[in-house]
Amino acid sequence: MATALAAGSSAGGLLDRVRTAVRGLAPGYFALVMGSGIISVGMRLEGFELLSGFLLVICAVTYVVLVSLTVARLGWYRADIAQDFGDARRAFGFFTFVAGTNVLGVRVAMDGHVAWTTALLLLSVAGWLVLGYVVPWTAVLGRTTRPVVATANGTWFIWVVGSQSVAVASASLQPVLTAQRDLLALLSIVSWSVGIFLYAAAGVIVALRMLLYELRPVDLTPPYWVAMGACAITVLAGARIVEMADAPMVNATRGLVAGLSVVFWAFATWLIPPLVAAGVWRHGRHRVPLTYDATLWSIVFPLGMYAVAGIYLGQADQLPIVGAIGAVELWVAFAVWGAVFAAMIVHLWRTVARTDSRADVTATVKV
Repeated sequence: MATALAAGSSAGGLLDRVRTAVRGLAPGYFALVMGSGIISVGMRLEGFELLSGFLLVICAVTYVVLVSLTVARLGWYRADIAQDFGDARRAFGFFTFVAGTNVLGVRVAMDGHVAWTTALLLLSVAGWLVLGYVVPWTAVLGRTTRPVVATANGTWFIWVVGSQSVAVASASLQPVLTAQRDLLALLSIVSWSVGIFLYAAAGVIVALRMLLYELRPVDLTPPYWVAMGACAITVLAGARIVEMADAPMVNATRGLVAGLSVVFWAFATWLIPPLVAAGVWRHGRHRVPLTYDATLWSIVFPLGMYAVAGIYLGQADQLPIVGAIGAVELWVAFAVWGAVFAAMIVHLWRTVARTDSRADVTATVKV
């Protein structure tokens, strides 16, 4: 009987910890799907089929798990989700759902699963349109507290990533779905163009926050890497547009898109040294502890996207040196992915899965 009571207590404690974790689920956790998926794409392009397949499994499984947890959070903790939508520091993280959906779709398209990619694209477009109007209103325009610019951070660039992910997915399908070729070309060009304007807007607002308000070491969080990742996915989307089959919208913009893609790749490359230096300044000089947090996936995805964007751009614009840089950097991204994934497993074991009676189930578990 004592064993049964202990088992029941353990099960109850685990359920409590799971519910607490669901309540504190970060809106931007789909960056895990994005990072795993884009590195899987890169490994597939470079011919590492087994490794790419392994990462695809991680990408798909984590996508299903995160969708399930998000639905559970919507059912159990609507007030917390509403609070996230009203917080300009967290709300833009919801766009990782759009980007994660499309990254998974693009990867399965490489294996010929066009129907799945189409379904995921439709889901992502719906999310992109809804979130694209809801998040700016609830988190920015609807706020009574001013100035809103004081709350701007690197997560605002995820809005750009979501838009460009739609462009990448639609461009991937455009040569295959001949009946919808013109429509997909239109969607790809429009979402790519919108993403560029959003990048300019987010860049100005985040720059103003950094110039007008004190920037402490604790404020320089991993999502600032998304500034580079947004550039990189703009490059990838542009390279895929250049490779699309002929269509009126494509023919009218192909040269412009190709040129701007090279410009954005150059700027993404330029951003890497200051981002690395900022990390050294934050953790080296000011000793901010380097512990696991969901925002670390905001470093993995930009690194992986930069690699894949370079590989694709090298092919589309006949720039072999760009492709070579991307191929080398892919392994850097994979190494960072491995470190963050291992840290996540340890973190989840310590905060959710362990049955140690000393675990404090009343504490907020931020996963």
